[in-house]
Amino acid sequence: MSTSTTGSAVRRIFVDKQSPAAYQALVHTSEAVHAVAAEAGFDRVVVELINLRVSQLNGCAFCLDVHTKAALRAGETTQRLGVLAAWRDTELFTPEERAALALAEATTHPADAGAQQAAYDTAHEVLTDDQVSAVIWVAITINAFNRVSIMSKHPVRPRPASA
Repeated sequence: MSTSTTGSAVRRIFVDKQSPAAYQALVHTSEAVHAVAAEAGFDRVVVELINLRVSQLNGCAFCLDVHTKAALRAGETTQRLGVLAAWRDTELFTPEERAALALAEATTHPADAGAQQAAYDTAHEVLTDDQVSAVIWVAITINAFNRVSIMSKHPVRPRPASA
């Protein structure tokens, strides 16, 4: 049980536990999407950058925690992770990564038609059609996981500094 900002009790269920068949379908989708991304030529770092940027936009603390750890395991640097929220203001990301991040943002906030078209146009300059599709699928999938964790209020538990 958690409490709201007004002090009243808020009851949340872990929807992944409450409806395990639906959650497992999402897990299987994620596995298929990771295979699509690998087949399109993306390494795990790019997938994790997308996962992290979308999770930042959605404010999903649980997914940020999970995917920061995964990105570090995949070889991402703490410097790039630290500036990911301001990726447009650095030269630390490749043109392909920048295109993927912009497209992931447009997938997360599709109502901005101008930004969506600009992201698509830029993506087509540096990514293949398979890569564009993979980026969109990765973004769709992490958006779904973000909603599961946000609506369930999955907790972020402290871990030792070396973890």
